[in-house]
Amino acid sequence: MNIHQVFEAFNSLRVLVIGDVMLDSYVWGKVERISPEAPVPVVNVSHREFRLGGAGNVLLNVQALGAEAIICTVIGTDASGDSLKKSLIEKGLNCEGLIRSESRITTIKERIIAGSQQVVRIDTETDKAISTEEKDRLVSKAKELIPSSSVIIFEDYDKGVLTAEAIAEITEYANEHNVPTVVDPKKRNFLSYNNVTLFKPNLKELREGLKVEFNVDDPEELRQTVEQLKETLGAKGALITLSERGVYIDFEEEIHKLPAHIRQIADVSGAGDTVISIAACCVALGLPPRSIAGISNLGGGLVCELVGVVPIDKALLKTEAEKFGLV
Repeated sequence: MNIHQVFEAFNSLRVLVIGDVMLDSYVWGKVERISPEAPVPVVNVSHREFRLGGAGNVLLNVQALGAEAIICTVIGTDASGDSLKKSLIEKGLNCEGLIRSESRITTIKERIIAGSQQVVRIDTETDKAISTEEKDRLVSKAKELIPSSSVIIFEDYDKGVLTAEAIAEITEYANEHNVPTVVDPKKRNFLSYNNVTLFKPNLKELREGLKVEFNVDDPEELRQTVEQLKETLGAKGALITLSERGVYIDFEEEIHKLPAHIRQIADVSGAGDTVISIAACCVALGLPPRSIAGISNLGGGLVCELVGVVPIDKALLKTEAEKFGLV
């Protein structure tokens, strides 16, 4: 496939995103006085905004690539859950796999911003694992959606939606149906992702997950560590993001280390979400490992040029990927 065919083919994909979806709330205002009740600023609110966070940002990146993004998660029946569902629907995202539970609270991260300064962040969340009944509902819903999906993204933020049992059951079912699984891990379940297609930790997660120290600038030490990771998990491949050092992929008997693109970094927030979204879509299309790593690496760099968490610009990514000959 040439670059035009690849980016056209993204439009035909159905991507199932399973994991911790959150609501980001922004409250903007200005401070003109200190409270008489305590030595804290009083913020006069001018406006509020809700945005999708966590796995929600992965959904938006997948959608921006032209694919259909389907969420599979467990949220509360609380007001935050209502706002989250409303945000998903407003963005035109597929909510077939959205499960509401009365015993669960919805994760919301509220940022109070005065002028351009963040005054305080308030997190309302639980990181308690979902109950057995909730896990059964999640797995059942995932199994309904897997046969018609092109690829699965496990988007783990350690908030409890993904448990070792759920991961094992969903992965086994996906492998039976030849649907590839791509993982963005966190610490708690790091070693629970057995027999997946592509595992994508960053350097810090790799070191902490395997409990190993190694010199990332020594090619042989890096190769051995990634080989250890693949063997430990029984994973077909691994894509390691190395921030300013670029990316490293070991997949389908190919190994490539690609340098980071020199860019004007404005904000690294959400770059990992962009990388996993692009990588998953490339895996679904069966692209060669070098192209998977190259396009993902490029996309992660492009979103770092923008302030805030924003999805990838598909047209810009295509233009740049063509320029660098990544397919």
